[in-house]
Amino acid sequence: MEEIVVLIVGAGPSGLATSACLSVHSIPHIILEKEDIYASLWKKRAYDRLKLHLAKEFCSLPFKPHSPDSPTYIPKDMFVDYLDDYVKTFNIQPKYQRHVESASYDEADGKWRIEAKNVLTGGVEVYVAEFLVVASGENSGKYIPELPGLDSFSGETLHSSEYKSGAKFENKEVLVVGCGNSGMEIAYDLSNYGVQTAIVIRNPVHVVTKEIVRVGMIFSKYLPIFIVDIMAVLMSNILYGDLSKYGIRRPTKGPFYLKATAGRAPVIDVGTVAKIKSKEIKVVPAISSIDGKKVLFEDGAEREFDVIVFATGYRSVANNWLKDFKHVLNETGMPKNDFPHHWKGEKNLYCCGLSRRGLFGVSMDASAIADDIKKVVTEKLN
Repeated sequence: MEEIVVLIVGAGPSGLATSACLSVHSIPHIILEKEDIYASLWKKRAYDRLKLHLAKEFCSLPFKPHSPDSPTYIPKDMFVDYLDDYVKTFNIQPKYQRHVESASYDEADGKWRIEAKNVLTGGVEVYVAEFLVVASGENSGKYIPELPGLDSFSGETLHSSEYKSGAKFENKEVLVVGCGNSGMEIAYDLSNYGVQTAIVIRNPVHVVTKEIVRVGMIFSKYLPIFIVDIMAVLMSNILYGDLSKYGIRRPTKGPFYLKATAGRAPVIDVGTVAKIKSKEIKVVPAISSIDGKKVLFEDGAEREFDVIVFATGYRSVANNWLKDFKHVLNETGMPKNDFPHHWKGEKNLYCCGLSRRGLFGVSMDASAIADDIKKVVTEKLN
């Protein structure tokens, strides 16, 4: 059994940022990571053409801004290099291939007891920590919806986390399910390789550019959200016109309002809309059922596909191992407290990176958590 002041679960950007902030305060801590590498989502499961959707000033981790000569919108490989340098700068040394199986609060000792399976040895390691930080992220478990007949599909199915490039699907018929940023960008990438591409757009979405988002984030510091939303929608209308005739409906609430209140990000267009308008990418409604390679849609149309890519997002899986999750999370594994108080729970339990605000939110959470732990530790010593 190992005793530690702070235990962090997860070595993605959230865990790395929290570790750096704790190190600045000279607070002892360890990170347990189930994979064999830090930032595994970025290093193993991000598609090739991915770039950060937000400008670099909103995508840095604490104490390390991006270099002035780096591009405004940083490519995946460059961001991975940034994370490598971040880990080196703060001497972050996670314990890898530790799969946390349970974490519970001991009322008698007033500490957290964490049990983790060491994948390499097969043994179970026990840790006792005064503070526990859930940094396993919003994207810890891939989500694929249950669709009638999906198990009968005779083609290939994959989640967006397994998608790398459209090169391997040349001359195939591919259906992308999900119209968030990943789904729209994957559809664009597939079409660039000559793939016959269709995308399911079931719900209303805002379509904007990176520049609109950047301007909106800057103005939101000084103006009410509803004014920023009016500006964003106006600019979107000027650029794209009425997209409803192409199967893309706009929500009644504004893009920045939805992001702030529901965590629903607008779609940042990378060229997909132009391909939809030119019919290189076909928009289809929700799936009704699947039979072999044949997909039936809710409007009664049918079409055969060789591949289905599910860009249907992820789910937090913290509740699977965090037995006393109620101190900081709700039943879905997301913070029970509203932003900006979401990161702090009871019994010295915290969560980082669950604010649905990307890397900008990660940085805010990590700094707040480390400052709060520093305050508690200092008060105990005095």
